[in-house]
Amino acid sequence: MRRIRISIFMITIVLLCVGVVMVYSSSAVFSFEKYHSTTFFLKRHLFYLLVGAILTAFVMSLDMHVIRRWAKPLFILSLTLLALVFVPQLGKEVGGARRWFKIGVFSFQPSELVKWAAILFLSDILSDREKKLWGRRALFAFIVVAIAGLFILVQPDLGSALGLGIVTVLLFFVAGVRLAYIVSLGVVSLPALYFAIFNVPYRKRRILAYLDPWASARGSGFQLVQSYLALGLGGLWGVGLGQSRQKLLYLPAAQTDFIFSIIGEEMGLIGTVSIIVLFMIFLWQGMKISLRSMNSFTQLASFGIVVSIVLSACLHIGVVCGALPTKGLPLPFISYGGSSLIFNMMAVGLLLNSARDRYFQERKL
Repeated sequence: MRRIRISIFMITIVLLCVGVVMVYSSSAVFSFEKYHSTTFFLKRHLFYLLVGAILTAFVMSLDMHVIRRWAKPLFILSLTLLALVFVPQLGKEVGGARRWFKIGVFSFQPSELVKWAAILFLSDILSDREKKLWGRRALFAFIVVAIAGLFILVQPDLGSALGLGIVTVLLFFVAGVRLAYIVSLGVVSLPALYFAIFNVPYRKRRILAYLDPWASARGSGFQLVQSYLALGLGGLWGVGLGQSRQKLLYLPAAQTDFIFSIIGEEMGLIGTVSIIVLFMIFLWQGMKISLRSMNSFTQLASFGIVVSIVLSACLHIGVVCGALPTKGLPLPFISYGGSSLIFNMMAVGLLLNSARDRYFQERKL
């Protein structure tokens, strides 16, 4: 287990270091244009890293039994914050979306907390398999998490809501919930998903742009076309670190939602494949932790953490490469973004905490 913990720790450190370099490289021009300082985003990113490191160390110092006892209160707190973001005096609206609390010069996104609190809550509920009311407990867990997903959807943030839904279904499956229950709950959710996608004009435009981005290269397909150009310009080896052209105010959200495009342009196919391989190793090592667990709560929590991080990476890369419709999703550990970076780091701290030898049986996989 010590080797597994070291490998996960080292992979996370490498991704964080890549993030520092790429946040500065992708944001320097935009930062100077808007804030008259090339290091505006870099300084904030380093501050988030420091906060994340402190909170990660705190999470690693806690006992998993203590964390389990606080799983339900933490989820209730996260739901409360998610509801309070809609209060005009408290929540901050940006671009028509109400997702943040403004705290001084920094913003906090409660949906990031909800994602990890929901994993702990579900792991707690689903790990108690001796109860006769197993089916009812699963239904209760689904309803409560669905409420959280509905709040996130109304913000609106379809990507985070879908991510939460996918992780929930996978946790249900791993926990042993009957497949008929899972399929039934999925079918019940389909009308809401259809309404959320096809009855909202801008989402419908994104779907059409995804099918043919060149037909609206100056409109809804602009970001995807610019992403294609960045990846194409990079070739095999890239144009060189710091030499991206698309970051010169061509590609919007280059330091957040499309940072993988800049990696592809500056570091080429070699750079992008290296990032993908790191996430694959992270998944492999994380699954080892989950499979070796002697405790069902630790097993489910570890699984949920690893799947959520890797799923976020897959969605980000899929959007950037045009395999999925355009949606603003950060690349874990690499993209600029305070809430996402801090909570992802804390999640890794929780994963490393759950990988302690006393929670596991030593057997080869």
